[in-house]
Amino acid sequence: MEEFAAVSGLSRPTVSKFFHDPDSVRPSTRRRIEEALERFEYRPNIYAVNQNRRLTKTIGIVVPYLADPFFAEIARNIEARCIDAGFSPSLFSSHGRQDQENDILDTLRSMKPAGVLLAPLGRRSDKRHVERFCVDVPTVLFDANIDGVDAAFIGSDNFQSVPMIVDYLCRTGEPPCFFEMRNPTNPNANKRRNAYVAAMERLGSAPHIVRAEGDSWRFEDIGYEEGRRAFAERLFATNTILCSNDRLAIGLIAAAYEGGIKVGHDGASDVRIAGHDDHPFSRFTCPSLTTVAQDYDAIAAHSLETLLSLIGSDDAADARGERLFEGRLVMRASA
Repeated sequence: MEEFAAVSGLSRPTVSKFFHDPDSVRPSTRRRIEEALERFEYRPNIYAVNQNRRLTKTIGIVVPYLADPFFAEIARNIEARCIDAGFSPSLFSSHGRQDQENDILDTLRSMKPAGVLLAPLGRRSDKRHVERFCVDVPTVLFDANIDGVDAAFIGSDNFQSVPMIVDYLCRTGEPPCFFEMRNPTNPNANKRRNAYVAAMERLGSAPHIVRAEGDSWRFEDIGYEEGRRAFAERLFATNTILCSNDRLAIGLIAAAYEGGIKVGHDGASDVRIAGHDDHPFSRFTCPSLTTVAQDYDAIAAHSLETLLSLIGSDDAADARGERLFEGRLVMRASA
């Protein structure tokens, strides 16, 4: 910065003031600096600047699996909102691995971010590592929480959304079976199973759960392979199947097609299949997938609002707590 100030004919404090807040210098000075930036192609070292700031303008965003279009969409939404709020987002993916999630949190701590929006692995997270990080850095959890970690959490109300789609499926045909992974990677799966069981019992129907083997984020592959096995072994007790998430349902629809099983809600179809999340690809399956839409916009907006409140609060407890958003039934051709 000293070299840039010298070649541009300005003082270093003036240049530093500009980088902290461009509107804080006179318009004529700002034009001179911007022209010099263009001519000399200078860019400040943000990481070095952050080491000298009490409060940086960086917000970390961590998701468990960026290849999942669900997380890609919600991360895109959060990124845009961070930029609009005047912050620089840094996006990370833990790729479903605890060691990777821990390394990301350590990297973020060294970057001194203003705050972090974290969608944790959940069951696979190192609870103590996440807990220590939340003490050191203003953090809001979204999508999945971790029991016992004292941090704000923003997510979907599974105990509203699952009963809603169970009610719909029971009204319009046979009561649904529930198709899930035996070792789910995300805490939402356990909540959805419990909500399914409670809804079925309330309606006077016996819950029937079919569990797929597999312990990875390759949900479509698991839904396809284990769906083929479930159809071949006639594991589904009714002709209606509610999947724990849309990615499992996408794999299950492919398994049904390969097995000559027609999916749909008309009289000529063999089974009905529904999911949860309104995955970006769910409208393009064949047939299109009946599901529950999570409120991406509200979750993204409230996550950032909560984090900004936490950053600006002297009492961290003021911005903590849980906020859950209701889902919306999306009726398509599969059920």
